[in-house]
Parts: sequence; C-alpha cells; structure tokens
Amino acid sequence: MILKNISPAEVLNLKDSVAYAEGQVVSKTLIQNDGVGITIFAFAKGEGISTHESKGDALVMALDGTGKITIDGKDFILNAGESIVMPANQPHAVFGEENFKMLLVVTFPPQI
Repeated sequence: MILKNISPAEVLNLKDSVAYAEGQVVSKTLIQNDGVGITIFAFAKGEGISTHESKGDALVMALDGTGKITIDGKDFILNAGESIVMPANQPHAVFGEENFKMLLVVTFPPQI
C-alpha cells in the first residue's frame, strides 16, 4: 500500500486527522512519490506557508475554517467545502485567516 498515516477500508473524516496547534502549521503526509503528493494541513489562525513554487499542479480542498490562498500575487479566500488549483511554476502561499484545514493534492509531471 502506498498510502501512509491513514487506515484502509475505513470511513474517515479527514479534517479530524490533524489537530490545530496554536502558533503552528501541522501537516500529515498521506502519500509522497514522484507522481503525486497528498498532505493534510492544519493552520492555526495567523499562521501560513510563505510564497514558493512547485513543479506540480496543486489542488487545495478546504476542509475546515477559512484560509487565504495567494496565487501569482492574487488573493483568494477559501471556506470549508471550497477548492482551488494552484498551477505549477506559479508563486503561491497559504495563510490561516481563521483556523484552517486543507487537503493538498499535488500532481507532478513525468520524469523523463
């Protein structure tokens, strides 16, 4: 099984699989390989990940709370149940406007 830190054949509530920690960003990796990365994040209010780029397209699915996603200098507010794509090779950042949990799925181009 390539998934880790998650139980197979079990109904899950992903937002409950990571807990908020004051002043921190908490993450749990579910899969990481050359083709895909799947990680759950919990951002305490006011915490974030600074601007960076990725070689893969990234789908963010908001699981709880409110977050601000900045893509190429433009801000987007995401609430629980909403999603956005952060395109590959574009600068992006994530910030917890309130406590904010998200599922991040990044797909990477094939290595040639």
